[in-house]
Amino acid sequence: MDVKKIAKLAHLEITDDEVAIYTPQMKSIVSYVEQLNELDTEDVEASLGGMTAEGASTDALREDISHESFGQEKALNQAPAAVAGHFQVPKVL
Repeated sequence: MDVKKIAKLAHLEITDDEVAIYTPQMKSIVSYVEQLNELDTEDVEASLGGMTAEGASTDALREDISHESFGQEKALNQAPAAVAGHFQVPKVL
């Protein structure tokens, strides 16, 4: 498991200490997900986009009608933090 490569692809800076912490965690996650390969899916019907018979019978479509959007000032008016005309959000990782 090349945690440094994954971090680089995600544009994350990672220390050697963090690599030591995250490597076994990532291996555990991948191992858990690989269990799906052991399932017998021979008799499972393929589906597209998660559509089921129930989903197909539900009319959730609407006309695609354009509407006037908020201006930048109005959109940012109630934002908890705005910087230079953009929403400012906290880092996730």
